[in-house]
Amino acid sequence: MESKFNFLQHWYPLSPIEDLDPKQPTAVTLLGLRLVIWKPRSSETYRVFLDQCPHRLAPLSEGRVDEKTGNLMCSYHGWQFDSQGICTHIPQAENPQMLTKNQQNLCAVTLPCRQENNLLWVWPDAKSAEQAATTLLPVSPKVDAGTDFVWSSYVRDLEYDWQTLVENLVDPSHVPFAHHGLQGNREQARPIPIKIGQSTPNLIEATTEGNFRTTITFKPPCYLEYAISFGNEGKQMGLVTYCIPVSPGKSRIVAQFPRNFAKTLHRFTPRWWVHVKTRNQVLDGDMILLHQQEHFLQQRKPAESWKTAYKLPTSADRFVIEFRNWFDQYCHGEIPWSEVGISVAENAKINDNREELLDHYRQHTQHCSSCRGMLKAVQRLQWILLGYFTISVSVVAVLPDALRVRFGLPLIVVALLGLGAYTWLKFWLSPQFYFVDYVHAERG
Repeated sequence: MESKFNFLQHWYPLSPIEDLDPKQPTAVTLLGLRLVIWKPRSSETYRVFLDQCPHRLAPLSEGRVDEKTGNLMCSYHGWQFDSQGICTHIPQAENPQMLTKNQQNLCAVTLPCRQENNLLWVWPDAKSAEQAATTLLPVSPKVDAGTDFVWSSYVRDLEYDWQTLVENLVDPSHVPFAHHGLQGNREQARPIPIKIGQSTPNLIEATTEGNFRTTITFKPPCYLEYAISFGNEGKQMGLVTYCIPVSPGKSRIVAQFPRNFAKTLHRFTPRWWVHVKTRNQVLDGDMILLHQQEHFLQQRKPAESWKTAYKLPTSADRFVIEFRNWFDQYCHGEIPWSEVGISVAENAKINDNREELLDHYRQHTQHCSSCRGMLKAVQRLQWILLGYFTISVSVVAVLPDALRVRFGLPLIVVALLGLGAYTWLKFWLSPQFYFVDYVHAERG
């Protein structure tokens, strides 16, 4: 049965622009399609191609941007492609006219892409480029250079499906428990009445009342925003998330956090520090819960639907119910993986390896320019501090007695302080970029 909702004909953000490396290609997966992001030397904007060289289908993401031409070069046989995907050079061609005569057959598959609100957007259906040109991007008005808001961005790959991610984000009642001590307090949990304002094929909107008013907006397939207002003070903050379907059981979240207060604190707080102290931990708090929840739901799928597998008696569950009904009505409860040649394996085995499920490096650090850069700095500083300690102790040991009495103690004190800094970097800060276990039972 044909779905009423076409996942392929929508704009998706792949990454914050600041996290992309203009010097080399980057691989990314969207809706099961393997893509490559790269930046021509002569262009101010990035390009997105299908990650396949037309020659022998080698991954272009393993290629390089040629220093002389600025074009994307395949590392298998050296074919080159310009910003429009046109093949400009085949080293093995006996006749230069081969390129001009067969140009249409030798092109890389290019996808419509745009840069806006510090995000790189792609339209994954190459055949509907004209529709892409007339379709508005699902952006938040708060995340714009001309607004009175400041914002930061974050990206992470997740070990659960797109539908599980959306379901989790439209459920604010889990916050005091899954994110106790970070974003909520389990002792202060209370009913959260959710009222559905409107529900259409292209929009679901709801509101909650309490200490502050919150509007939750979901524009399928990826845009989900929390707009929060604080009383009559005019203070506003938001959570703008994009839920990216990667492959069955895998998703990616691209998030932006706008606010119109505490702007000075925002400007002086390093982006990487916010990621390791808050953003990563928030996603850690959900990861194992959602990974296993998704598995249990899939186990029950052959015999029953979510309507009987879940027990949803409270008003706090209203948005979850509305989303699930939307997914059933317009998508038949499935993402069209078969359209990109993917066969969904039901009841995949639960992954009990916590280091894999909470792998900060693979899921976030390698994608984030701020965390990637800080990790390199931390590793370099560790070697410097360890070297300084070793040299200082060695120097004090060989100093003449008169000089040791005068300079020995200050050198040793400074060396020990350096050793303390090294210990903190190695055993606390550095692991934050790789793996830190998240055990709910141990959180207060």
